[in-house]
Amino acid sequence: MEQEQRIGRQKAVSELKRGLIMDAARKVFEAEGLEGASLRAIATAAGYTPAALYFHFESKEAIYAEVLRESLADLAKAVARAITRAKTPADQLRAAAMAFFRYYADNPKDLDLGFYLFRGGMKPHGLGKERDEILNTALELAMHPIADAAQALGARHEEARLLMADIFAHAAGLLLLAHTGRIRMFGASAPRLMERFVDGATLDLTEKKKR
Repeated sequence: MEQEQRIGRQKAVSELKRGLIMDAARKVFEAEGLEGASLRAIATAAGYTPAALYFHFESKEAIYAEVLRESLADLAKAVARAITRAKTPADQLRAAAMAFFRYYADNPKDLDLGFYLFRGGMKPHGLGKERDEILNTALELAMHPIADAAQALGARHEEARLLMADIFAHAAGLLLLAHTGRIRMFGASAPRLMERFVDGATLDLTEKKKR
C-alpha cells in the first residue's frame, strides 16, 4: 500500500511538472514561434532546468507537437458537442462545419499554432514525419463528423473527403481575413460568409440526394 501511494505521488508530481512545462511552452511559442523558441527559454519560463525538460520531452519539436495535439483534441470535443444537438444529417453537417470555424474564431492563437504562424510566416514547417502524421490524423478525426454527415446525405466517400477539405480551406481563409482585419475591406462578416458557404454545400448535397 505504501509503495502504491509513493508511486501515485510521484506520478502526480510528474504530471504537474509536465503541465507547467506545457503551459510555459505555449507562451514561449506564442512569443517566439517554433523557430525562435528554445528548450532553455521554455525551461526558464516553467521554472526548471533544461535537463528537467528532457525527462519529459526529447526536443522543442516534441513539445510543440504535444501542445498542438492538445489543441486538436479540444477542437474534436467542440465539434462532437455541436453535433449532439443536430437531428438530421443536414443539421449535423452545418453544426460540425460551423463548430470547426467557431473554435478557431474564438481561439485565434490555436489557429496560429496549427499553421505555425508565430513569427515564422507561412512556411512549409514540419515536426518530423511521425509527428506530422499523428497530428494530421488528429485533425482529420476532428473534422470527420463533416464527412460522415456528407455521406449520410448521399455523398460518395471521396466526395465527402473533398467537401471536408473545401470546408477546411474556406474556414482557414475567412479566419485569416477576420483575424488580420482584412475582412473589413469587403464590408463582410466572416461567420456569415462561412454559414453561406456551408448552407450552399449542404443544399447541393440535399438536392443531389433527391434526384
